Amino acid sequence: MVDQQGFRTLLQTRKLSDEKIEAAIALAERFERFNEDAGTMPIAEKAWAFSGRLIQEGQNTEDNYLALARYGLFTKNNALFVAILELLDGAEAQGNFYRRVAEIFGEDVRDEVFAGIGVAPLGLPTRDKPRTIHPVVERLEAKVGAEACKALLADSLRDLPDEYFLNERQRYQESGDLDEYLRRKKQAFVEQLETCQREGRLFFAQAVTDEVIAFVKNDPEIGGGRREGDAGCVVVYETKIPFMTSEYLAETDPTLKRYFFCHCPWAREAIKNGDVALTATFCNCSAGFHKKPWEVALGKPVRAEVLESVLKGDDRCRFAIYLPLEA
Repeated sequence: MVDQQGFRTLLQTRKLSDEKIEAAIALAERFERFNEDAGTMPIAEKAWAFSGRLIQEGQNTEDNYLALARYGLFTKNNALFVAILELLDGAEAQGNFYRRVAEIFGEDVRDEVFAGIGVAPLGLPTRDKPRTIHPVVERLEAKVGAEACKALLADSLRDLPDEYFLNERQRYQESGDLDEYLRRKKQAFVEQLETCQREGRLFFAQAVTDEVIAFVKNDPEIGGGRREGDAGCVVVYETKIPFMTSEYLAETDPTLKRYFFCHCPWAREAIKNGDVALTATFCNCSAGFHKKPWEVALGKPVRAEVLESVLKGDDRCRFAIYLPLEA
């Protein structure tokens, strides 16, 4: 049963209309009935199956997925929250890919590489996402060449408006030099993790433990970056924090270790299941994600390179950011 008043109170803090609040409560009640009928399958599988039903009904709206994510938070059901978060996170990537291929290479090339696939609907279960993206990347790579495909992905397929990163520009300007900026950036990241731990909140999709914080603190490339080089040839090396750090650190199976590291909802399940051939070219999208804050901070374009990635068989994702600095 849904605690209607408690959930309503939470939703009111999001400044939603009464109509949206009541719709969210009704959706939560419907999910709970579905949850009970689905028996003992894992909650993520239930969430994705429920999403499939919403897609069939044309009810796969962003508002509905946000309502389910908020219900997961309200009930402290982290597995439900993470499962819905995976459906929302990066959902725009394939649609942006579809649009950019047409803009850069023409509609005929777009239609050829997306043939039989099209653009996935919002809420496509995570286990099905690799089948809708990796064949397209491989076809495009074969059609236009690896370098042209990488160039398209290099700015990331995510929606990344400059406004998201204005705090980085302010921090960079206040730091005075690159090394101080990296120190402050790292400090802010660690403090964010410590706040999540203290308040009992997830950091994105993972619980924060002492082990997670120690791991981040001990790796200068996570959350900040390690600088090499002098004026005219400055490189900052960045490594992603694992998607599920505690599980990543405890895992000994190489495949599952890569699975727990990967952030990409378009790739992660295929790493574990091995049912889709993955091309590491797609990881240039992640490199583009990492370079965007630098471009806003510096106010100029930068270049990012994939050095290691789980799709290449490495056990981490690591990037080089080349900065056009005078000093």
